[in-house]
Amino acid sequence: MTVILTPGAEHDVDARDGLWMSAADAEKVTGWTLKPEGMCRAELCVPLPAAAVKGKDVDVAAFWTKLGGPVVADEDGEVWALGAPADERNAALEGLQAPDFTLPDVDGTPRTLSQLRGKKVFLATWASW
Repeated sequence: MTVILTPGAEHDVDARDGLWMSAADAEKVTGWTLKPEGMCRAELCVPLPAAAVKGKDVDVAAFWTKLGGPVVADEDGEVWALGAPADERNAALEGLQAPDFTLPDVDGTPRTLSQLRGKKVFLATWASW
């Protein structure tokens, strides 16, 4: 089994040779359905190159990259992350609203940002890079 992390969930699917998986698993992970015209969601379809579809299997990494979303994997290819496409990230930044997340406070108590809505919140971040 391969673990795939998306902006909204974690999925366990049978992926092989990178992110090749059945159309059913691809739909479960991405929310897009394989159709003859490409990967579709409602009336919107994204054509795929012939090399990204083999019968009923889809190269989800190729599809996600075509959408503009980042794709990364651990060294063994057992855990993959599909990041939000650029247009979604840009829309979130334009709204100036932080995404919901849960982190422990200084006492170790988990706090979810949405539970603090309407209160003053001080967020301190740090990164080594």
